[in-house]
Amino acid sequence: MNIMLVDDEPLELEQLEYLIQKRFPTWKFFKAQDASQAVQILKQHDIMLAFLDIQLPGKSGLELAAELTRSHKMDIIMVTAFQNFEYAQTSIRLGVVDYITKPVIEDELLEVLKRYERIGRYSEPIMNALQIIHQEYSEKLTLNYLASKIHINPAYFSRKFHEEVGMGFSEYLNDYRLKEAQRMLIENPELSINTISDRCGFNSQHYFSQIFRKITGYSPRDYRLKETLR
Repeated sequence: MNIMLVDDEPLELEQLEYLIQKRFPTWKFFKAQDASQAVQILKQHDIMLAFLDIQLPGKSGLELAAELTRSHKMDIIMVTAFQNFEYAQTSIRLGVVDYITKPVIEDELLEVLKRYERIGRYSEPIMNALQIIHQEYSEKLTLNYLASKIHINPAYFSRKFHEEVGMGFSEYLNDYRLKEAQRMLIENPELSINTISDRCGFNSQHYFSQIFRKITGYSPRDYRLKETLR
């Protein structure tokens, strides 16, 4: 898996690479100190995950994230030394998968990276499929659509997905959507349950609430209240 780290401080780049590489030794790292270097890397390599420092010289990390989400399929995690609510909200609106603050704490970093733990063991077609799911989970994704995007037979793709991921395509997609919904419920208290259901790709609020309760034991509204009171 190719991962890109963007920070104008070389020591921060080295530390972040060191912390991630301890847990994911097979990942390949590409490092940039500003947006222009990052763009050059993207012209030569397929990047699945990028860590972007918000305070970059020239084009900011948020501006770079906006550009990347428009033109590339990758997951983005923002990094900043400032615990600024506005930064966090802007990051969420851009569709980044997470937001962490400096100094980076190893346990918190690994918690953010849990969703990628199995990726190093996947074949390239399945990695490509997972990347599409992580980017387009809010759309009406189907197995046939994914198979066509990665240019393999749908029946073979279905079998291969289950063999490598340990669950079927639909189950994985719903699981990923539910995790994103849980995050949105906590981080976006201003959003209605219906809006979150729609943004996470569920066909109806009723179905979303039904499957959410089945998996978590709570309704979306009760889950939000429980987590808010912690």
